[in-house]
Amino acid sequence: MDALMSLFEGFSHALTPMNLLWVVVGCFLGTAVGVLPGLGSSMAVALLLPMTFALDPTGAFIMFSGVYFGGLFGDSTMAILMNTPGQASAIASTFEGHKMARAGRAPQALATAAIGAFIGGLVSCSLVIFVAPALASLSTSFGPAEFFALALFAFVATSSVVADSVLKGLMALVLGIGISVIGIDSVSGTERFTFGVPELFDGVSLVTVTVGILALGEVFFIASRIRRKATDNTINASGRPYLSRKEFGQAVPAWLRGTAIGLPFGVIPVGGADVPTFMAYGLERKLDARRKDPQFGKGAIRGLAAPEAAGSATTGIAMGALLALGLPISATAAIMLAAFRQYGIQPGPLLFDRSPELVWGLLASFFLAMIVLLIINLPFAPLWAKLLKIPDPYLYGGIAVFCGLGIYATSASTFELLILLGIGIISFVLKRYGVPLAPLMIGMVLGPLAESSLRDALLAAGGDAGTLVSSPITIVLYLVLIAALIYTGIGRVLARRRQKQTTQDQVAVAEDAVH
Repeated sequence: MDALMSLFEGFSHALTPMNLLWVVVGCFLGTAVGVLPGLGSSMAVALLLPMTFALDPTGAFIMFSGVYFGGLFGDSTMAILMNTPGQASAIASTFEGHKMARAGRAPQALATAAIGAFIGGLVSCSLVIFVAPALASLSTSFGPAEFFALALFAFVATSSVVADSVLKGLMALVLGIGISVIGIDSVSGTERFTFGVPELFDGVSLVTVTVGILALGEVFFIASRIRRKATDNTINASGRPYLSRKEFGQAVPAWLRGTAIGLPFGVIPVGGADVPTFMAYGLERKLDARRKDPQFGKGAIRGLAAPEAAGSATTGIAMGALLALGLPISATAAIMLAAFRQYGIQPGPLLFDRSPELVWGLLASFFLAMIVLLIINLPFAPLWAKLLKIPDPYLYGGIAVFCGLGIYATSASTFELLILLGIGIISFVLKRYGVPLAPLMIGMVLGPLAESSLRDALLAAGGDAGTLVSSPITIVLYLVLIAALIYTGIGRVLARRRQKQTTQDQVAVAEDAVH
């Protein structure tokens, strides 16, 4: 009951004319950036992060809620119309969504995505109202050892479970942690890895790293391949942006199943919505194979509805975990955590007591963002499709300029622009060789927390490392992590065996054909 009363109070803050305007602006800009080729929800948040520093914290984060959810819908729009998902979480939507678009059902596919995101987001945001305060209460029992275990859990899960290559994932993680320790050591007061450069004494700005890794690096990567890119803008996005009774009846069970699959992954640091969207798609595919008239491969609406609901459900719960535990489960959530820190706010158990107006206003804005997105995205599908006609040189040139202006506006330092350029080049190299960027962002954000928690725990225990596994919470976290690693390892070994067997079978068939 207290949670509902707090939520109603949050609505009183979120429904002021200015805050309501920021929700609409955030949803519109997030979707507009998300639908552009090669961009995505992470870049939408990264690009618009410097713009919010002129706002008060409540208005800024209410706008971010719109950008966050709007960017996710933009990812799906690109996946459906152009078969080019902005984020990995939208890949599952391309399988059936793009086939629907190719079959002349693009408006119905976009409507399915919009309604699925609305249902998944609405259910998850409703659950967050009751779960987030409980998580905050639970996290009050966390000490340095527990926070170190939590950070280590996020490190290993993100770099080894999510990444295709464990080595590449760990390399990105180490790079992110290495960037986070540059500057003055908060305990000893000595400089670390600054090479005598005074501008590095305060460390490398997380905003600069975010924009460089996710935005400028993508510009360089696209520029290196722009001559090879074959763009097909033949999808017609006009038509009825609503579902028939039959289509709606097919989609409803898939929306509900996808929502149920996505909810638990909002508190599990496995990279965000990538895993649940594929799980939801896989479940629907298995169910479809048992039907008399299988539709998968022809533009099955269930194959689009379930991943969309799963991704949105994961995102909503992830925001609750971010507010209550300060735990980002994806690169986009890590950017949100960076935004909190720019305002001197640390998400966690004390946030609900110290800044209730901000927290509950933000939670209320989630519901508003869901409604606004549903309203603006159903009729605006043709407009998003027209954005694809912007020539790539102008599009990405403008993004590069916007990156530089945003960083210079927040720092007024040419040195920060040089750092931005250097990090953009590093990001380009990482993308060129298939190194995942999410572990780098997680390492950059959680690196200081892991370091300070480890040192505090060891100092309090007189150097006894046993204190790191001395509480039930730490033991449970490490056991879950070990179980996840074993499960992932077995799955990869079996996948390699299947791939090897398939290759051998193909070779045998080829040899038989020759003979």
